[in-house]
Amino acid sequence: MARKESASGSRRQRVSWRLKLSLALVVASAATYGLHYLLFRDLHHIAIYLVGDIAFLFLNILVVTLVIDGILARREKTALLRKMNMVIGTFFSDVGFELLGRFPSLVRNAADLAPRLAFEPRWQKKDFQAAICEAREFAYDVAVSPDSLICLRDFLRRHREFLLRLLENPNLLEHERFTDLLWAVFHVVDELEMRGDALDRLPPSDMAHLANDVKRAFSQLAGEWVAYAQHLKASYPFLFSLIVRVNPFSASPSPIVQD
Repeated sequence: MARKESASGSRRQRVSWRLKLSLALVVASAATYGLHYLLFRDLHHIAIYLVGDIAFLFLNILVVTLVIDGILARREKTALLRKMNMVIGTFFSDVGFELLGRFPSLVRNAADLAPRLAFEPRWQKKDFQAAICEAREFAYDVAVSPDSLICLRDFLRRHREFLLRLLENPNLLEHERFTDLLWAVFHVVDELEMRGDALDRLPPSDMAHLANDVKRAFSQLAGEWVAYAQHLKASYPFLFSLIVRVNPFSASPSPIVQD
């Protein structure tokens, strides 16, 4: 109750401060116009400039709110996107890249998708967008086994704290697709951990359920990987050069620069 009263009092203080400032500015303006009349006794001159200033005010609002504010908003959005992509890059370095490496062992038809996601330096925006659509719409044939689920659980469990810190980043609220990816990965972790030591004796129905959870995570992971590559190509060509070479979907990924 005391906290609510304190917040209400704070709002009243802010309103009072703004009201006082507004009244002071109006009084100062009126006093200045009054002084002008006392000195020059020319209401016609005052009216001409007053109407002209009011007419210009509309143009001033147009320039400030629509043009300048739009430019600043675009700059702010660009800066925010760069910050978000730094976070996404950290995710792929610590977790995502290794998850992609597990792709062939969990997705039986991974060989059908891999060539479509093997991005190259010559790719343009339309190529990346087509690959992102392919990754999200591909019919993943996920096959899980007790051993693969245990390995996946242990890997994600080791990185649980890192994933939690990513979700705490307020910048990610502006990136809905990546946030959905993190939730999909977290859901897989929770599903696997809830089963404890029973992963090696699950019924077929439960294995199918877990396979669907893995499918959801992998479809979003593959799409975000290509989207991240598109960002690097546009903003950081030297980083893009590396992920082209080590892309798990390439025919022979290797960090070594070949002739």
